[in-house]
Amino acid sequence: MKEINYRKIEEMPITIEVMNMISALHEYKGRQELYIETQPEILERLMEVARIQSTEASNKIEGIYTSDARLKEIVQKKSEPRNRNEKEIAGYREVLGMIHDSYSYIQLKPNDILTLHKYLYSYSESGNGGHYKMVDNYIEEEDKFGEEDECGNKSVRFQPVPAILTAEYIESLCKQYEDVINNPNIAPLLVIPCVILDFLCIHPFGDGNGRMSRLLTLLLLYKAGYLVGKYISIEMVVEKSKETYYEVLQDSSINWHENTNDYMPFIRYTLGTIINAYKDFEDRFILLEKKKMTSPERVYSIIERSLVKLGKSDIMTLCPELSQKTIERALKKLTDDGKIAKVGAGKSTMYVDVKRL
Repeated sequence: MKEINYRKIEEMPITIEVMNMISALHEYKGRQELYIETQPEILERLMEVARIQSTEASNKIEGIYTSDARLKEIVQKKSEPRNRNEKEIAGYREVLGMIHDSYSYIQLKPNDILTLHKYLYSYSESGNGGHYKMVDNYIEEEDKFGEEDECGNKSVRFQPVPAILTAEYIESLCKQYEDVINNPNIAPLLVIPCVILDFLCIHPFGDGNGRMSRLLTLLLLYKAGYLVGKYISIEMVVEKSKETYYEVLQDSSINWHENTNDYMPFIRYTLGTIINAYKDFEDRFILLEKKKMTSPERVYSIIERSLVKLGKSDIMTLCPELSQKTIERALKKLTDDGKIAKVGAGKSTMYVDVKRL
């Protein structure tokens, strides 16, 4: 039977790689505070874009989609949800907003977790929100081609905690977190991935476990002072690397019930995800800070620094303050001026600095 005990993190062998990642995040955290104090207008613009991207990406991981136009309308509360997918998107928007605005008041306690889950399903008539699973669940997987076996079955990747023990395990998880989170000998950046992995292995709800895990990740990071998820979508970073995400989740959950699982793959992945978000944060901040740059200059600065070819959607993501039409005009001008080159055609068109050809 699994015993949740985060004091054992002190005994965990920590590699130089992980120590360097934690050190880098401490440095990013320090610079983040300077940005918050000196450039609130820029951060407000980043926050607006991040809320839309986070809501889209976290739901996309679970196969929940709507059009870009509808997504923006729902996140900005300019339209009511029209179908099941949009209701789940609206629910994520609500919880994300609560965490962004009130993270200091929300605690990792069973009642608060249940309340967040209730709001996640506040637009749904399913009755799923605000209570633990009533029947045992299991985590399925398809093969790498997304196919079922010849009998139409998917394989069981992991058997979570039985429904009857869910409340007990969540209570233990919360108590263990409280027991160590202020321990100076245990870095919060090691505790947080362990908590999230255990939450996913408990799989406490009938539905919404993945989305709740990403929302709780943001909550715990904010409470530890790592606020990058407010300005850059960590969920989008995860969505772009979701195959790796599922691989490390699999690796770290092996023998979880027997207390011999290895948390380190999931820890490394989580730390790497946060670092990538901070890198993106600083890149975007620098771009937005250069207010005197013309639109073509901003777009070119992104393409010039990129080591890979970029599509229009990539540039829109990296330059959220510019509209799609503005970016299209900038790309045309840069192409006409011979500063960038087009590679491919149609939806597959990519752009590259001519100096790299």
